Amino acid sequence: MKRRNVVIATTAAAALIIGIPTAATASPWWGWHHHWHPTPTPTASPSDDTAPSDDATPAPSDGTPSDDTTPSDDVTPTPDATPTGEPIEESTPTATPSDEPTEQAFAGAQADDPSGATPPQASFVEDFDVSAALGNVANLYQQAWQPYPDGTSGIYAPSQTVTVHDGVLDARLGGAGTAGTFGTKTGAYDHVGGSFSVRAKATGGDGNGAAFMLWPTSNRWADGEIDFPEGNFEAEPMAFHHSMTPGQEAERVQIPTGVSWRDWHTYTVDWDPGKSVTYKVDGKVIGTVTHDVPTTPHRFMFQTGNWGASGNLLIDWVSTSD
Repeated sequence: MKRRNVVIATTAAAALIIGIPTAATASPWWGWHHHWHPTPTPTASPSDDTAPSDDATPAPSDGTPSDDTTPSDDVTPTPDATPTGEPIEESTPTATPSDEPTEQAFAGAQADDPSGATPPQASFVEDFDVSAALGNVANLYQQAWQPYPDGTSGIYAPSQTVTVHDGVLDARLGGAGTAGTFGTKTGAYDHVGGSFSVRAKATGGDGNGAAFMLWPTSNRWADGEIDFPEGNFEAEPMAFHHSMTPGQEAERVQIPTGVSWRDWHTYTVDWDPGKSVTYKVDGKVIGTVTHDVPTTPHRFMFQTGNWGASGNLLIDWVSTSD
C-alpha cells in the first residue's frame, strides 16, 4: 500500500475533489443523503502507517484493475428496501460549464498520466496495492480509510462489504451499505481547500448508487456540501454543489458529466476556500461554481446504500492535496 507524502508547489490555494450520487433523474435511493451524515471521529491514538501483515498478498502492480469482479454469492439484494429521510429537491444549475481550465492554481496536483490509470503526485495517495480480505481492510489501511462502524444508521456495514484485491478497493453492493472517510487518522477531517480525486467504476448495482463528497467536519450542513460523483449506477454520475444558506441547503447546482459509472473515470474537485469549486472528469473541467464555497474543515468520504441489485463499486485510487 502506497501513501506518498510529496510536497506539491502551487501558486494559489489548494483544491478538492469529491462526489456523491443524488442525480435528480435517478430513483430516490438517496433519500437519507442529507440526514444521515454521522461524523465518526478517530478514537485510536494517532500512529504511524500500519505495516501490512505478512500474510497479505500484494496485488498485481501493472496498474490495471480487474474489470471482471464477481459479487459474492452470500449477499442477498434487497430491492424492496425504502430509503428514509426526505428526497432532495431540484434546483436550477448555475454553474458555467467550460471546455478547458480557466486557471492553473491546481496544475501541480493533476495526474501525470492523462489516462488516469496512474494517480497524481499528491500529499496523500492510496492506490490499494495490498490485498485485504473481508473484515481486514480497516486494519491494513488504518492510515488510508476510516470506515463507519458497522450498524451506523442501520445501513452501513463496511466490515461485511469491503475487500481489496487486484489493486482496487471493492465495495460490494446489495444487502448492506458502505461508508467511510479517506485519509489518515490525524489528517482526514481537517481539509480546508485542496484537490481531491478518485478513479472509480461500478459493475451491476442497479437501483443502488454512490456518493463521494466533501462533508463538513462540524456536521453542520450549512457549512457546505460538495458531492462528486453522485448518482445511481444505472444513471449518469453528477456533481451537486449545495447552498450554504441555513434552511436552504437542499438547493444545489447540478452539473452533468456525460459519462457512465460503467467505465473507469477520474473525478476531481478543486476547492479554493471562499472563492471557487471546480469540477473535472478525466482532467477536463465540466463546471466551476463561485458561490456557496466552503471555508471550514471538511472530510473526503463516500457512501453506498443497502438496497438495489448486487454489484461492485471499484475504487482504483484516491488522492488529496491540501
